[in-house]
Amino acid sequence: QVQLVESGGGLVQPGGSLRLSCAASERIFSIYVMGWYRQAPGKQRELVATISIGGRTNYADSVKGRFTISRDNAKNTVYLHMNSLKSEDTAVYYCNNVEDEGHGYWGQGTQVTVSS
Repeated sequence: QVQLVESGGGLVQPGGSLRLSCAASERIFSIYVMGWYRQAPGKQRELVATISIGGRTNYADSVKGRFTISRDNAKNTVYLHMNSLKSEDTAVYYCNNVEDEGHGYWGQGTQVTVSS
């Protein structure tokens, strides 16, 4: 089972940017679709961006044009570049295998707080 460690979150003002990283314990060549999820207080976990092994991407409408997902298979790492951040982006962000969601296993996540 792949282990995933998220990092890069922090406190940022509206309009700011962050880059999140997701380090995998095994080669992600074997994971066809990786995704970034987020969970805000009192809300369900939401899938915000996906990327296939071939580089095809999809985004939730709420982040289109502002977030960019990428993957470096050689480094076993997935990234989420977040621009023009809004207060509603505040959440704990997680990465996972989109096709099986880690068989229910999730990493610790990384907190993103957008506030003035």
